Amino acid sequence: MSFLRALLGRSKPAKPDLDALFALPSAAVTLRAGAGFAPTGTGSVAFRAAEGRAFADLQRDITDLLNADDGPAVEPAADEYGYTWLVLRAAPEAAASADISGLVTDVHAVNTSLESAGFGPSLLCSLVAFADSAGRRVALVYLYKRGTFYPFAPLPGRRRDNALELQIEAALGADLPVEKDKSRWFPVYGAPGL
Repeated sequence: MSFLRALLGRSKPAKPDLDALFALPSAAVTLRAGAGFAPTGTGSVAFRAAEGRAFADLQRDITDLLNADDGPAVEPAADEYGYTWLVLRAAPEAAASADISGLVTDVHAVNTSLESAGFGPSLLCSLVAFADSAGRRVALVYLYKRGTFYPFAPLPGRRRDNALELQIEAALGADLPVEKDKSRWFPVYGAPGL
């Protein structure tokens, strides 16, 4: 089987590793020290919403569960491409701290809940937002189907700061599994939470 894959130029797709999200707190420390970017306390998960009551109930249960504890506030949002985003916003005092462990745990919980309910193929990406003292923003985007991260730095006018993205990639070093294929660093302009 692997001989045929090699012969035909096909490769086995990477498996998602949701536990890679737990590397974000150490990456946040690296970003603060190496590039001056601090977490904003906001994260989000993007997925293609499925039709039907089961999915709607699951989305409501996830939102209710996360809003019930002392974690970040959760609100659903839709983008222009038809994806649903669950946006998690930490309380102001938690957002001010450099520790984003709670936010990452909640982002992981959303992904895991959707995956364990059979909606893993609907997951697109997750992101955690950062900002520096100059007001520049960057997100570390986790590609669910690839199991990798990449930086996305938007600029006004639906442009992106490629130089900053490469600087962030270099600053992260070995903290995160960064997507090597830069053609997969797709822009998430207007992503809720960024």
